[in-house]
Amino acid sequence: MLYGRELDKKMLILLRQGKSFFHTGCMGHEAVQAAAALSLDPKRDFLFPYYRDQVLALGMGMTPEECLLAFLGREGDPTSNGRQMPQHYGHPSLNIPSSSSSTGTQYLQAVGSALASMRADKPKDLSISLVCSGDGTTSQGDFHEALSWATRAKAPVIFLVENNGYAISVPLEQQRPGAQVADMHAAYPGLKFERVDGCNFEASYKTFEKAVKHARKGLGPVLIDASVVRLLPHSSSDDDKKYRAIKELEADKKRDPLEANKMLVSAKKREILEKEIFEEVDAAADRALAAPLPDVSTVEEFVYAPAVTSALSRGPEEHWIPGQARDDSMEAQGDSMGAQGDSMGAQGDSMGAQDDSMGAQDDNTGAEVVLVDAINRALADELERDERVLVFGQDVAGAKGGVFTATRGLTDKFGAERCFNAPLAESSIVGVAIGMALRGLKPVPEIQFADYIWTAMMQIRNELSVMRYRSNNAWPVPVVIRVPVGGYIHGGLCHSQNIEAIFSHFPGLKVVLPSTALDAYGLLKSAIRDDDPVLFLEHKSLYRQNFAKSRLPENKDWCLPIGKGIIRTQGSDITIVTYGALVQRALDVVRELEQVSVEVIDLRSIRPYDFDLVAQSVRKTGRVLVLHEDTRFMGFGAELAAEISEKCFQDLDAPVRRLAGLETPVPYATNLEEQVLPQPSWIEKAIRELLAY
Repeated sequence: MLYGRELDKKMLILLRQGKSFFHTGCMGHEAVQAAAALSLDPKRDFLFPYYRDQVLALGMGMTPEECLLAFLGREGDPTSNGRQMPQHYGHPSLNIPSSSSSTGTQYLQAVGSALASMRADKPKDLSISLVCSGDGTTSQGDFHEALSWATRAKAPVIFLVENNGYAISVPLEQQRPGAQVADMHAAYPGLKFERVDGCNFEASYKTFEKAVKHARKGLGPVLIDASVVRLLPHSSSDDDKKYRAIKELEADKKRDPLEANKMLVSAKKREILEKEIFEEVDAAADRALAAPLPDVSTVEEFVYAPAVTSALSRGPEEHWIPGQARDDSMEAQGDSMGAQGDSMGAQGDSMGAQDDSMGAQDDNTGAEVVLVDAINRALADELERDERVLVFGQDVAGAKGGVFTATRGLTDKFGAERCFNAPLAESSIVGVAIGMALRGLKPVPEIQFADYIWTAMMQIRNELSVMRYRSNNAWPVPVVIRVPVGGYIHGGLCHSQNIEAIFSHFPGLKVVLPSTALDAYGLLKSAIRDDDPVLFLEHKSLYRQNFAKSRLPENKDWCLPIGKGIIRTQGSDITIVTYGALVQRALDVVRELEQVSVEVIDLRSIRPYDFDLVAQSVRKTGRVLVLHEDTRFMGFGAELAAEISEKCFQDLDAPVRRLAGLETPVPYATNLEEQVLPQPSWIEKAIRELLAY
């Protein structure tokens, strides 16, 4: 507690000196945090902290110097090496996953971590995941979803609410009915609840001892409502006197944990400790100030995994597994992962017009399968190959096997522990998957329709896509999210959406969209073996189309590398760049054209995409039509057109043309849907107009 207090004081001095820019203090929260840390085993338990948990981080083993390196944004900061704001705790050697500013996202991740403990540990000796927040975060949906899943699963999670009565300036009575956190446990049968004076160390320690014993024995989660005081404004950017009465602030000072627990040591001993700690923190601050700022040349490192390769660049006997070290590291990821250079490979003429996706080896035998069955086989192969792979989502388990049958038979074959249903809660699905991945599992969750992924946006954008980067490569989260997308199925506004443009805008996330069964099979296997998070998009209209059928290779180690496009048909007059459902529509149009030679490129991967292949084709044809199903404005085609115009300008004989869906949602009625989504006649017209330029 004394370390936490002295660090807060020192940080505020450094802030006033202009040596840092932001501070959130733990003053008033120290006692319950110290009790929690002393109750846990940092060698096996996991901590998912929030920004006030300085004493908790110290108690788990973080040093004052490490806290100050993070506060000052200096080289050697173990939380992020200067990539995150102060008080965003994380420490790989102390089982503290990287935390963020997003309030509440940590709760579902802690549940995922606890579920991993249930798989790895002895049933009555489980490692615990402690997750913390302030009282304001109890208004977040993720908090309630986490309580629900943890209680249902009897997961070893301790939920600590450090209740200081304020969410910045909003008092608890404006956050919770009856101004109570305590009433929530009644909605979750089986959730153990404890309420404690969090300023009282002894009471807090006894409470945590009981909670740890309960959770470690596998009896289920515990919710602790710890009443604390906030002795500083919310942050260094806040002035609490604007919304708190002086009388109230003075009353809080009387509950100061350092004063309330002064009987724990004698006055003489405390005086000695305070002097020693002051000197230690002062020396740590000097060392931290002397540390260099992070090397600016590293700013683009670890957006993605530092090693990439092609699954086809080696023979089957030396097949690469993502995550293994390689010599050909991918550096300088920042250029929108467009012109990838050698790291994604120049395709060359060897691509040809191979409809079998780069050959797929020579062992393609057996009957052709539709795309959805290729997905099923890829999942089965990977579940069999790697016991860490887990498949879950809405309706994916049992006889149902998903609304499109992509997971049919997997529960029977691999058991309910490997393929299981999740709640109807997309944020839960992704947040829990992140927690599992942090513990070394390989989750492959399904979001039933792309149209409903939006409630998981915080988990995807602020957590999944940036976890590796913000932790300076300490915490990879190789989650594969399978998502059915697209229209042409009479799905209306909420079963026809395309999402590739939005999600390809998030550095750190890979996005793929296959158009054939073979591509789906190979890309999904690569995605699962990849060390980065992948959004695996599956076009619903292609699931059972005969034209998308393929024979699959017998070699279960065959994979199709992410980031490789393919020329579906060669030509010399015009290049069509497309992907997904529009690949076949383009091919159908091209086959009917006379005296026109059109080259059709299927990108297959959206981020990274194969710019080298596109550029090679543009050099040959001089004309480009970018074709996609989503709306034109700010669609992925806009990025393609911009990059082609910028980097291939000297090769162009005409402006880059874009053809896309209309600027409306997708309607239900057949004739209305046909007016909105690109049709063959539109493609032919665009080709002829571009050729006539």
